[in-house]
Amino acid sequence: MNLLAFDTSTETLTIAVQRGDGAGAWQHSGPGGAAASATLIPAILSLMQEAGLTLTELDAIVFGRGPGSFTGLRTACSVAQGLAFGAGVPVLAVDSLLAVAEEARFQFTQVAQKAGQQAGRGVPRKFRVVALLDARMDELYFGCYEFDGALWSVDGACSLVKPEALANIGDVVNAADAAEGGITFMLAGNVFTAYGDRLPASPWPRVVALPAASSLLRLAPQLLRAGLAVPADQALPLYIRDKVAKTTEERLLEKSAAALVVPA
Repeated sequence: MNLLAFDTSTETLTIAVQRGDGAGAWQHSGPGGAAASATLIPAILSLMQEAGLTLTELDAIVFGRGPGSFTGLRTACSVAQGLAFGAGVPVLAVDSLLAVAEEARFQFTQVAQKAGQQAGRGVPRKFRVVALLDARMDELYFGCYEFDGALWSVDGACSLVKPEALANIGDVVNAADAAEGGITFMLAGNVFTAYGDRLPASPWPRVVALPAASSLLRLAPQLLRAGLAVPADQALPLYIRDKVAKTTEERLLEKSAAALVVPA
């Protein structure tokens, strides 16, 4: 399949182009967020030229639909719609948290494969991943995903939570799940530096991962087979938070409340 994929939901912009003839993939990364609005299209066209493909030769345009940066999501969606409409190709909008889970699985598998070759051990195939992205304003985007060795499934909808809301890891994985053999559990995302001390203590590996365009390429075949590609005008971003900033009144109320707290 000839595919173009990009994600601008975080502070890192990533683009990847895949040719269906097995020639490989071409990748680009740069500043995301607001900066992506000026650089995304030129970078896409440059990468497409390197890959020797035109937009009309694509089987689909894949983009990370969110949750994430409002500006980044609007940019990715509008660019995907515009390019797809002009080229007459379908659009595949992928949850950015699912892309985080896939990137973490891929990273973990690569490391385990190298270690396993040295020690004569097998490579994990089944995964349960709690994907976490920094939503700012002291909140996290949260999603739970499971990989059965071939396909991903979603365990509930994406949500917006405080770090402390994950204090009981049993709310994410119950005892029956944990008792199953052969499943590798992990936390993945970009929240560990900012919120690491406030996340639940657990023996699970913490994998730093972003929703990379290369992950979108790996996810695309499953999602396309499931019939999730849509016409350009039906591709939409996924917003979970209704507002991106606190009002002046809210900030003043928080300061007043903090001033009333008496130290123990």
